[in-house]
Amino acid sequence: MGFLGTDHDDGVQQSQIVIRDGREILLQAFNWESHKHDWWRNLERKVPDMAKSGITSAWLPPATHSFSREGYLPQNLYSLNSSYGSESLLKTLLYKMKQHNIRPMADIVINHRVGTTQGHGGRYNRYDGVPLSWDERAVTSCTGGRGNRSTGDNFNGVPNIDHTQDFVRKDIIGWLKWLRYTVGFQDFRFDFARGYSAKYVKEYNEGAKPIFSVGEYWDSCNYNGTYLEYNQDSHRQRIVNWIDATGQLSTAFDFTTKGILQEAVKGQLWRLRDAQGKPPGVIGWWPSRAVTFLDNHDTGSTQGHWPFPSSHVMEGYAYILTHPGIPSIFYDHFYDWGSSMHDQIAKLIHIRKQQDITSRSSIRIIEAQANLYAAIIGEKLCMKIGSGSWCPTGPEWKLAAHGHQYAVWHK
Repeated sequence: MGFLGTDHDDGVQQSQIVIRDGREILLQAFNWESHKHDWWRNLERKVPDMAKSGITSAWLPPATHSFSREGYLPQNLYSLNSSYGSESLLKTLLYKMKQHNIRPMADIVINHRVGTTQGHGGRYNRYDGVPLSWDERAVTSCTGGRGNRSTGDNFNGVPNIDHTQDFVRKDIIGWLKWLRYTVGFQDFRFDFARGYSAKYVKEYNEGAKPIFSVGEYWDSCNYNGTYLEYNQDSHRQRIVNWIDATGQLSTAFDFTTKGILQEAVKGQLWRLRDAQGKPPGVIGWWPSRAVTFLDNHDTGSTQGHWPFPSSHVMEGYAYILTHPGIPSIFYDHFYDWGSSMHDQIAKLIHIRKQQDITSRSSIRIIEAQANLYAAIIGEKLCMKIGSGSWCPTGPEWKLAAHGHQYAVWHK
């Protein structure tokens, strides 16, 4: 499938109306340590501020019972008592979010599931004694079960679910519908989406009809040793192919933009214009399906697998909050890095909304040099990042926001 320059939205199910609209502002509402901090109560207190700041959807950590406190080793999928808080505290939080018109996004961990009892080969590959009491056929043959081979990459060390089995998919759709219509989650985030075929995400979205969904299709950018290559077309093509294979019903995190942007802000801003003159990430090809972000619980937080340079975070937000795509803000930056950063991010969100910049807004890149990047978005907003000086010509442009190495103007 070649890259898509335009959106093919005909025939997309009505619940995906949000993708057509493209006015989302997401918040990843946790980090790797959140399970230690009475999390559902903490978030409930912050809901009014999220709403005031313009957040439309908050991605919550995995809310179901898990073998690991962070929630990514699920076992009993129908238990909502987790290290983040009790079921009743979760429901209080969801109710508060509903009152403030913020959609809760569930973290859907269905690539793997920790077994409860030993079965075939002495492995923990059965699920006796809990709802969805699957036998060994539900586990891929490559991770110790009696199912088929995985349709994606293995998540090592735990049983991987065999999504080719009809009974497994039927049960997963039932569970997703329960999260959606009984518990009250409205949006889905698919964890480790490389682990199973994207066609199953299509089936699960058609079955449970989330308002919005996003997949974590994360693989490595193209490096030459430790040097990030300029051309990342093959990297973004893989993400585009995944989105396409979901029937275009899901967005995906724009890992290409993250990888390029975090190198660019270190004095290589020429990276932010591809050979065709477009943004070099997924937003340059399919912005209505690209969720841009600077960090998450894996790349940043205490794990720090691939962190955005901390002294350039506001330049990063000045980029993603003015550009096409669907921006996502990381909890740590918004709530843990001080009120100045919180207020600067909130101001950029306000300007985005005020100027009606959407996921599909047009973009003209004016400058992309080592220390200066400048662009005009939607013909009604312009911005620059980097140490180089630049400002738009014409009296109609008014300075709307500025900070360390960034500035934004609007008409």
